[in-house]
Parts: sequence; C-alpha cells; structure tokens
Amino acid sequence: MSRARQPPLVTGISPNEGISWTKVTIRGENLGTGPTDLIGLTICGHNCLLTAEWMSASKIVCRVGQAKNDKGDIIVTTKSGGKGTSTVSFKLLKPEKIGILDQSAVWVDEMNYYDMRTDRNKGIPPLSLRPANPLGIEIDKGRFPQKDLEALFPGMSADFTSENFSAAWYLIENHSTTSFDQLKTAVVNLKKQANKKNEGSLAYVKGGLSTFFEAQDALSAIHQKLEADGTEKVEGSMTQKLENVLNRASNTADTLFQEVLGRKDKADSTRNALNVLQRFKFLFNLPLNIERNIQKGDYDVVINDYEKAKSLFGKTEVQVFKKYYAEVETRIEALRELLLDKLLETPSTLHDQKRYIRYLSDLHAPGDPAWQCIGAQHQWILQLMHNCKESYVKEQKGNSLLHSPMLDLDSDVRPSPIGHLSQTASLKRGSSFQSGRDDAWRYKAPQQVMFVEKLTKLVVSQLPNFWKLWISYVNGSLFSETAEKSGQMERSKKNARQRQNDFKKMIQEVMHSLVKLIRGALLPFTLKEGESRQYGGWEMKSELSGQWLTHVIQTVRLSSESLTALEIPNDMLQIIQDLILDLRVRCIIVTLQHTAEDIKRLAEKEDWVVDNEGLTSLPSQFEQCIIHSLQSLKTVLDCKPGEASVFQQQKTQEDVCQLSIGIMQVFIDCLEQLSTKPDGDIDTAHLSVDVSSPDLFGSIHEDSSLSSEQRLLIALSNCRYLERHTFLNIAEHFEKHGFQGVEKITQASMESLKELDQRLFEMYIEFKADPIVGSLEPGIYAGYFDWKDCLVPAGVRNYLKEALVNIIAVHAEVFTISKDLVPRVMSRVVEAVSEELSRLMQCVSSFSKNGALQARLEICALRDTVAIYLTPESNSSFKQALEALPQLSSGTDKKLLEELLNKFKSSMHLQLTCFQASSSAMMKT
Repeated sequence: MSRARQPPLVTGISPNEGISWTKVTIRGENLGTGPTDLIGLTICGHNCLLTAEWMSASKIVCRVGQAKNDKGDIIVTTKSGGKGTSTVSFKLLKPEKIGILDQSAVWVDEMNYYDMRTDRNKGIPPLSLRPANPLGIEIDKGRFPQKDLEALFPGMSADFTSENFSAAWYLIENHSTTSFDQLKTAVVNLKKQANKKNEGSLAYVKGGLSTFFEAQDALSAIHQKLEADGTEKVEGSMTQKLENVLNRASNTADTLFQEVLGRKDKADSTRNALNVLQRFKFLFNLPLNIERNIQKGDYDVVINDYEKAKSLFGKTEVQVFKKYYAEVETRIEALRELLLDKLLETPSTLHDQKRYIRYLSDLHAPGDPAWQCIGAQHQWILQLMHNCKESYVKEQKGNSLLHSPMLDLDSDVRPSPIGHLSQTASLKRGSSFQSGRDDAWRYKAPQQVMFVEKLTKLVVSQLPNFWKLWISYVNGSLFSETAEKSGQMERSKKNARQRQNDFKKMIQEVMHSLVKLIRGALLPFTLKEGESRQYGGWEMKSELSGQWLTHVIQTVRLSSESLTALEIPNDMLQIIQDLILDLRVRCIIVTLQHTAEDIKRLAEKEDWVVDNEGLTSLPSQFEQCIIHSLQSLKTVLDCKPGEASVFQQQKTQEDVCQLSIGIMQVFIDCLEQLSTKPDGDIDTAHLSVDVSSPDLFGSIHEDSSLSSEQRLLIALSNCRYLERHTFLNIAEHFEKHGFQGVEKITQASMESLKELDQRLFEMYIEFKADPIVGSLEPGIYAGYFDWKDCLVPAGVRNYLKEALVNIIAVHAEVFTISKDLVPRVMSRVVEAVSEELSRLMQCVSSFSKNGALQARLEICALRDTVAIYLTPESNSSFKQALEALPQLSSGTDKKLLEELLNKFKSSMHLQLTCFQASSSAMMKT
C-alpha cells in the first residue's frame, strides 16, 4: 500500500478577484497526482470541479462559477491527500453591463450571450439593444456601496432595461454629483429620443410617398374615365382589365422571385438546422465522446457528461433527442458491464476496487457491485490457497516448479529465515542429514515448511485488503469520503448490516481453509476422514523435525499477529490459536522423540576417557543434549498474548511425562549396554587417566584395552554422578521450562538408575570377590595342612598374603578409575572374604593348640589389614570366626601372637601403606 500524501495547500491564485466565469490559475502544494486524483475544487463556496483542468501537482486552471459569497477560500480535495486548506482568498466582483459604445478590455458579443445554467447560446434581437447612456450627459459614478443601495431599494435594479428599473437608484449611482443644469439638459435629451421614436414611423411613410402618389393618380384616372363613359360596360371592362393587370403583375412577380424565395427558405432551414446542431451539439457528440473517453480510461468525464445529459434530455419528448439519448444509454450500459468486469477481475488493488465501485454507483448500476466484489475476492483468496497447496504437492511428487526451491518471496517482503535456520541449525535427524549428503540439502527447506510460509504470506497479503474493503462497505466510504453522497452511504450501511453474518461466514471459511491446509501438511492425523483428500495429499515419508516445526509455529504466530492488527474479532481467529496450540504440542512430542534417538546414539560417542573424578564425557553429553533440546523448545513453551499453556490438557502432561521418563530410561539402557558389551564389540576404546591426579597408583598403561571390569567401574562412577548431579540438574531444567510431573520423572529415573547401579555393582563384585573367596579354602589346606596336627606358627601363610595382594589389586583398579568407589567396593570384597573365612573356621571340627594359634594369627592379620573397610557384617563374620577358635590360655601364646602380627605388618609394610594412604585420602574427601 502506498504512503498517505499530505493534504493539498493553496498558496496563490491569479487573478485574485474577478466576476463570474473568470479564468484563474491556482498554485500550491500537493494538488493531486493526476486528473483522476482531483475530486473537489471550490472557490468562494462554489463547486468549480467541472471547469477544472489539472496541470501538475502545483498548478490547476479553472473558471470561477456563480457564488453567493463575495469573498472566500480556495479549497482543493484529492483522493490521496483529502480535503486541503488555503492561505489566500478570491474576491468575486459584481458584473457590470457594458454598452455597445463603451470601452472594454475584452471583446463583447453584441448579438449573443452565454447562458451558463442551460449551456445554450441565446440570440438578442438588435431592437432590444439600448444605449449605455440614455441621458446623454457625462456619467459620474458615485462611491455609494452597492450593498447600501440594494438595502435602500429592495427588489429594484439600476438597469434601465430591467422590469424593476428604479430611476432614483440609477441617478444616485451614475449622477450623484451632476449639477441641476446638466440634469435639465438630460431631460431635453430624453425628450429628443422620444420624438425620434415617433418620427421613426413618420419617416417610414415619407420614404414611400412617391408610390402612394402614383397609386393615387392611377385611381383618380380610372375614376374620371368611369364617370366619362357612364356605362356599366366601361366599368366592368375597366375592372376586368385592372384585375388582369394585377394578375399578370402577380404572376410576373412570382416568376421573378420564386427562385430567390426558394433559396431563402432553404437557407433559413439550413440556418435553423445549424442553430439546432450548435445549440445541442453536446448531446449529438456525446456517444462518440463516451467511446473515446472510455478508451482513454477517463471514466469520471464520462460519468459527468452522462449526468449532465440525463438532467437535460432524460425526459425529453423530441424524437431526435430521444434517439440520441437512447444511444447514450446503450454506451453507458456497455460501460457498466465493462466496469463490473474490471471490478470482479483478480488480482486487483483496493484502490482500483473502490474506484470501480464508485463509478458503478454513479452510473446507477443494478444490484450491489460492492458486495459482488467482496464475494469475488473471497472466492479468489480461497482459490489461491488451494492452488498453492496443489503446486507444492505436485512438486513434492516429482514435478519441479519453475521457481527456486527456496521461497519465491517478493522483494518488498522480509527475507525468509529458512535459509539462516538451515545454515545454523544442527539437523541431525536420521540419515537425511548425515555429513555424507550433499551440502546443498542443508539450504533447502522441506516442501511442507515452504508451503506453510507461502500460504500464510498469501493470506496476510490478501486478507487485509479484503477486510478493509468490507470496512469501507460498512461505513459507506466506498461511495464518498467527504459525505457528499449521504443517500448511497446510508444504503450501503443498511446492506452491510443485513449481510454482516454472510461476511462473517466468509472470514471463517478463509480461516478454516488456512488452518486445515496447514493441518493437512503438518498434522494430517487431526483431519476428519472426508477432509484428507481436499486438504491433504502430501507424501509423509518422515515427520518434520522439532526445529522445522518451531519455525512453522513462528510463521503462524506472525500471521496471527498480522491478522489481529486488522482488528478482526478474536472469535474468528480462535481457530488459528487452536492450530498453534496443536503445533506446539506436536513440536514438543517430536522434539522429545528425536532427543531420545540422539541419546540412544550417544553410546557410539563414548571414548572411555576418564577424568580425575572417574567420569567420562557421557553424563555431560547427556545433560547437554537434554538442555539443548529444552532450549530449542523455549519459544514453543512460552505463551504469546492470547495463547494457552501447552500443558493445559491432562493428556499432554501425561504424554510429555512419559516421553521424559523414556528419555532417561534410554540413557540408562545406554549405560548398561556400554558396561556389559563384550570386549570384541569395542573398536578403539582405551582408558586413560588424568596425570594431574595426585593419587595416581597402579595406572593402566594407555595402550591397554579396557576390560569388562574396568567398564563396569566406569559405568558405576557415571551412575554415581548421574544420581547426585545430572538427574537433579535436568529436573531443575524441566521445572524451569514449565514441565509438569517433574517429581514423577525424577523418581522413576532415580529408581531405574539405582537398579542399574546395583546390578552393575553386583556384577563387579562377582568378578572380583569370587576368585579371592574361592582361593581361600585351597590355600588353607595346601600341603595337606591339618588344624589338628600342625607345627608352631612361624608367621602368616602364603594363601592369606595372596588374598591380600588380590584385594590390593582390586583396590588399585578401583582407585585408578574413581577414588569415590573404593570404600564401597572394598567393603563388599572384605565382607565376602570375611564371610568365607568365618565359614571355613566354623567347618573345622577341632583345633590343636598350634592350629588355634595359627588360625587366630591369620584372622587377626586379615582383620587388622582391612580394618578401615570393615562393616557391621564383616565385623560379625570376623567375630564368628574367632569365636569358633579355642581361647588362648597362656601369656606365652598371646605374646607369640603379637610378635607374629608385628612381623607380618613389618614385612607387608609397603602393601599395608597403600591401604592406610587411601584411607587417609578417603577420610579427607
């Protein structure tokens, strides 16, 4: 739409005073963009539009009409700028009568004058002319104001040719300072003029005296001859002769003047015909002028001429005029049809539609052209929408369109954000967006997305003009913006009130079509069974990603805002809000589903690189994936004005909650898969340790492949971190983004994680504790050892030392992965060993003195070595094992036991220090 222009401003007029019909030049600013833009021109309150000639935006030429006011402003009205103002004024002078002998600056036609009321030339007979100075003395006009004279002599006139002539007014106006002697001379002149009129008839008689005398002599001679003869014969003869003479004279005269009289009659007939043609040439030339102006597009001129002809000849009884006026009506009927065709032609601008409606209204076209135009626009918008859908569906099925794969937007519309989104978004949804694909694929939006953007752009560009056309129809401004045609405006308002419900149905049909077409492209499962063929037809190979759905939601939101700005009632736009809500819900569901797929593929990215806390990058990647997914949904979750919360429906809350729990479960399953995968399934998985760790002990060589036990430890470390940090952080993000049922999500995820942690821990303990426990019994009875018959103890036997070395190896392995896991693992290993040792002691039927001392030495050595990892269960096992032995009866045995324990601790100092160092470190942490 074009920018509104400034109102017209008149800054000068030349000349600035004059009588009616004076040609003036008006100058100013913003006086219109063309002849058709000029719709009003008044001078001193009189409409001068018919005589106006638009020259430029700063110049207009016209003639001043007859006005009641003697001074007033010059007001110019245009379509583009409205009603203007004026800084100058025009003074209208009274016209003066100009006599035949008076000097004048312009040519005065003595024989004709122009009647502006009827547009006719009227002839003035010469005898009606009067001298300008009937008194024959010098005229000395006084300075009496014209208004005062009109008030002094109401209904009278100083014009001596007028029926209401006032001599007193004439003398005051023309001879107020004339002397009495001069007035006497004027009286003498008037008497002479009166005598001249009387002498005119006498002079006419004097001019034909000779003829009268000849006739008199002839009659006298005839009379004398009749008296001399005295007979009736002579009288009859003379009378007959006289009649013959007169007849011959008459015949001769007819013969002589017949040709002349015939030419005179023909000339008079031709002159009368020419006068008629000249007088009524407007009507006779009107059909041809109408054709020419229609070809030039000057419909305003045609309408003005038609109105003029209708007022003059609409009710005429003259056959010639009837014939030509009927021809005019034929041309006007053709013009009505032409204008109606142009009005219903699409596409068309709102300005042209209003113009054609006004033309048809001025031509009194039958029916309601404005409503016909509204109906045609409605059908055209619907057709455009369905054509748009068909073109994109056809392209999707393989028939390429002529335009670029990107949206074919006009130059005056903002650039589409699709290109930017395609370049910056991380489109990792399925095989279509793998790096091996052509890079050009990134810059091409899906057909459904391009269709929605094109469709909404089409509606937003067309519906405003459609709505404004209706508003103009309601308030009557279609017919006049200056309230000059109040009758048509009232009829328009009445029709609009009657058709308000029909127009509401039109808007609702457009809105329903828009929504259903979008649903057919993006949410086909929401359409009814019978609507799929009309609004669907898309090949849904794969559903759009959450990022494209987010872009579509933004597009529909912008369209809704644009339509709301038109002040369309909210109940008509509610269907769009329902569509936006469904799109938001679907976007969340799809995004969470794709997030679960991304998380499932995190197992492929596990590099098994452990930091100094025993963690890999997997928990961090999982958390970042969730956060990125939630951030991508921020605009979808946020409620714009007029939108409802996406979680207002209970079903949506339950679906989102289940999907969120499913995402957490997918990651937990991923951890279990990684921790239990056979060695051969890992391609290049190597364990490396943080060299900055101060407690580096028993580090695994960086080239060594990870064992299943090491993967279990890493998985346990990750589970521990997930339980204490990651899951809690994710719950906070869920709450921050307004998710419902976060406690349920967290609780279900924690329970599943703890179950996995316990399974993995039991598997690791089974891997590590069972070999140690299984080696105790063979080691105890190696070499046919017998508790009943053994030598005096010399120290702790090798089987226990081997068991301790194996326990230290477990400690080293766990410590290398995660220091925080050491107490938990070591406590369970010690429990298993102490339980097995207690069982073995209880199975011995009897001990000799030396056997009892040997058993007590080994149990105490083991207990004191792993004292920091003792639990109530392991303490109970050690206690039961000692209770199964005979008590030491002598101090010598106790002293020997203490010496042997000290000897053991001294010889195993290095190994025992590792437990002490780790314990101190554990205690600090």
